[in-house]
Amino acid sequence: MTTEPDSFPRRHARTQRFTLGAPRSFTVAPDGSRVVFLRSASGTDPAGALWVLDTADGRERTAADPRALLGDAAEQLPPEERARRERSREGGAGIVGYATDTAVEVAAFALSGRLFTAELRVGTARELPVSGPVVDPRPAPDGRHVAYVARGSLRVVGAEGDGDRALAEPDAEGVTYGLAEFIAAEEMGRSRGFWWSPESDRLLVARVDDTPVQRWWISDPARPERDPQHVAYPAAGTANADVRLFVIGLDGARTEVLWDRERYPYLARVHWSAAGAPLLLVQARDQCSQLFLAVDPESGSTRMVHADEDPTWLELFPGVPCWSPSGQLVRIADEGGARVLAVGERPLTGPQLQLRAVLDVSDDDVLVTASAGEEAVAPEIGEVHVYRVNELGVERLSQEPGVHSAVRAGDTTVLASAALDRPGARVQVLRDGKTAAAIASYAEDPGLSPRVTLTQGGARRVPCAVIMPTDYRGDTPLPVLMDPYGGPHGQRVAAAHNAHLTSQWFADQGFAVVVADGRGTPGRSPAWEKEIKDDLAAVVLQDQVDALRALADDFPLDLGRVAVRGWSFGGYLAALAVLRRPDVFHAAVVGAPVTDLRLYDTHYQERYLGHPDAQPDVYRRNSLIDDTGLVDAAAPHRPMMIIHGLADDNVVVAHSLRLSSALLAAGRPHEVLPLSGVTHMTPQEEVAENLLRLQLDFLRRSLAPA
Repeated sequence: MTTEPDSFPRRHARTQRFTLGAPRSFTVAPDGSRVVFLRSASGTDPAGALWVLDTADGRERTAADPRALLGDAAEQLPPEERARRERSREGGAGIVGYATDTAVEVAAFALSGRLFTAELRVGTARELPVSGPVVDPRPAPDGRHVAYVARGSLRVVGAEGDGDRALAEPDAEGVTYGLAEFIAAEEMGRSRGFWWSPESDRLLVARVDDTPVQRWWISDPARPERDPQHVAYPAAGTANADVRLFVIGLDGARTEVLWDRERYPYLARVHWSAAGAPLLLVQARDQCSQLFLAVDPESGSTRMVHADEDPTWLELFPGVPCWSPSGQLVRIADEGGARVLAVGERPLTGPQLQLRAVLDVSDDDVLVTASAGEEAVAPEIGEVHVYRVNELGVERLSQEPGVHSAVRAGDTTVLASAALDRPGARVQVLRDGKTAAAIASYAEDPGLSPRVTLTQGGARRVPCAVIMPTDYRGDTPLPVLMDPYGGPHGQRVAAAHNAHLTSQWFADQGFAVVVADGRGTPGRSPAWEKEIKDDLAAVVLQDQVDALRALADDFPLDLGRVAVRGWSFGGYLAALAVLRRPDVFHAAVVGAPVTDLRLYDTHYQERYLGHPDAQPDVYRRNSLIDDTGLVDAAAPHRPMMIIHGLADDNVVVAHSLRLSSALLAAGRPHEVLPLSGVTHMTPQEEVAENLLRLQLDFLRRSLAPA
């Protein structure tokens, strides 16, 4: 297969989907004088550097350049850091994360397992000589110390490099201090395992013991001389890691935080601010009940601040729970059929908004992101906006249609805005609501603009994006490529230019591309998301079928030639489509699919399908391995290309191998493309480029007219 240096697949891969060179990870100083962020030097440079914007004059300067700090040495990542990046889907290099003190004077970050700090006012960086390899360094709020994890120990060092010592060391095999366990990082959105007190004199530290978790082996068949990787993977129905929490002083004093860990084993959120006592959110294993607990740091005892119950499941949200400056509990809750913001016991929003995240809490308001809810005046398909909420009402800060996010401190807000009519995201710095500066993006222009129509399909008004070829004139129906994710936490219909670039490339090869966000996907209502409980397969597939057929009334779709492609949950959905509805779907590209649902992790799988020992029929009904479409001799056999990375530790390759075996046993022809050394992210440039080309070749062969 030949490649073209300037082709879209090559540029898409080289630029990591046109994200390199874009500013990200913003932090605003409390006085509004500085904005700190990460950005690489160009749209093809993967090495992130630490930057500072002075809001007074709008000038940008480099605070830490990884190449200057490491010289010619190649980056060497410790295993814990590689795992952390895989969990967060971080494909960059150089400085990919940092933390600051409260005043945003000092930043700490790791490079090649070494600890560095940067003085943000003067823009100088230096290495602190510490025991490594370093993972997740974080300065104390007063900037006098830096805590970090090395070889499973929680350590602390003075800001001048003095007094490096361990505060907590592994006391048994399989124990770590200060790291998030697999399911916290992969499924709960909690990527860290320690938190400084606001007084900088002690920390809350998670102790994780993963010895109860079953061990799996992940090998690289292309490198038989290498030992397999031994991983602790908590598959549905099996034991989780044992997670405890300790208050540990800088003098080494230790107090365990106590709660009913038997009933509420999941430590989902930790918050510690000057506005109140340490705050925990702990969940039951079935995720139908959870407690908000305030911690007494002296005794380790906890008291319940609030309790939630839901017969289906309780969702977790970014930025909450937390305390308001006046000491009230801030949370997002599903109440009265809506997803609302609650401060204290009072909801401040209603069904007009579907809350997404809390961004900042001040004396005057709460800054949030939200989508239009079920009772909004008009549908805003694929849009996410930033709002100020208080007892007086709701004010939208982002005005243009698109997808917006923000970071705020004091009177300074960094607003990042993506829209359909321009590439990337525009980043503005607002002071008192007025534009004070802009942060430049070095990301490459993709060189194509999606020809996309955002609409709704079917009786359920499924949000859809329809992407047509750039030069299409509307004279003949086109073969259809369904391009969904289609599952929880994966919204694909977005009012943003770059969200549809790959779909547009496929469209320009002669397809009408349809992206449909059916029930289970976020952004609409709690009921919409929770209709998939115990019935993932039938619900998500029916919405794809209904949307497709409804759109055919308004768009030139050739329903006799319909393919579907997807990755992860989208791969599961693609396989479902051709196995269960071969009357509708004629070919499928099945990427990294979850096929045997017992092989996926506890927190995710049990949320939607319950415990497999209690509901074995539910798991069988939703798994591809047991699909009746495999053994129905009368059903048409549709072409299927199965793609999987052999190094995937999230959706292990056993899923695809078991599907292939079942297809073979049923006499169903199919193709399998194993990717040696590739994880769930497929970050390698050559792999990412040629994957698009191979899929296109398969689709053309499979949908060619008779």
